[in-house]
Amino acid sequence: MRLLRTFPHEQTDPALFYGSLATDTAAMIGDLYAAATGRDLTGTTVLDVGGGPGYFADEFAARGARYVPVEPDAGEMHAAGLAVPGSIRGSGTALPFRNDAVDVCFSSNVAEHVADPWDMASEMLRVTRPGGLMVLSYTVWLGPFGGHETGPWHYLGGERAARRYRRKHGREPKNRFGESLFPIRAGDGLLWARAVSKDPGVTAELLASFPRYHPRWAWWITAIPGLREVGVSNLVLVLRRTA
Repeated sequence: MRLLRTFPHEQTDPALFYGSLATDTAAMIGDLYAAATGRDLTGTTVLDVGGGPGYFADEFAARGARYVPVEPDAGEMHAAGLAVPGSIRGSGTALPFRNDAVDVCFSSNVAEHVADPWDMASEMLRVTRPGGLMVLSYTVWLGPFGGHETGPWHYLGGERAARRYRRKHGREPKNRFGESLFPIRAGDGLLWARAVSKDPGVTAELLASFPRYHPRWAWWITAIPGLREVGVSNLVLVLRRTA
């Protein structure tokens, strides 16, 4: 509920929104890594794909991790006036890292802004070390936050929602449908994760998939086609590199 209360402030008070999201993200990644390996994040290298200006840096540093954000947009990298040592400008669909480079590769609320999100997901797996985790968390299009600032009108179509936003506010939305916001489904991510888990050339296994902002007792929603598209606002996919 604390996270939900900050969502409307994503553009008006980004420090508030991303600060609470950073705390939640670092705690989630730490818990997932501990469950998979029996260790905390101390001494690990954590790559944040689409890390923007580095709002998450302090939270991961507090957990003993080396945090490395990669961001394609130079404007986003400097938007908050933060200075994160080791920040890298690069594309999530062609990560400028060698194979098996990091212990944890994660992306939070980025895949819906990428035209080819599964290319990015495959790149994330490539740079993750054997035994390490790849964690992809993204906003589902038909969920309540799928249209971002144009919602809930995105249910009538992304382009229509964008036109309505322009008429009402006199400017284009920050997240423009078809350019920087794309209709990504929960089923798409599950299909990709299950496919790579069965691919002998990928050597990864799907450990978990769950709705990020739901209590544990409601995780069953993810298993129901159709319902998960409207009931899961943000889907988390957790994969472990096996070799």
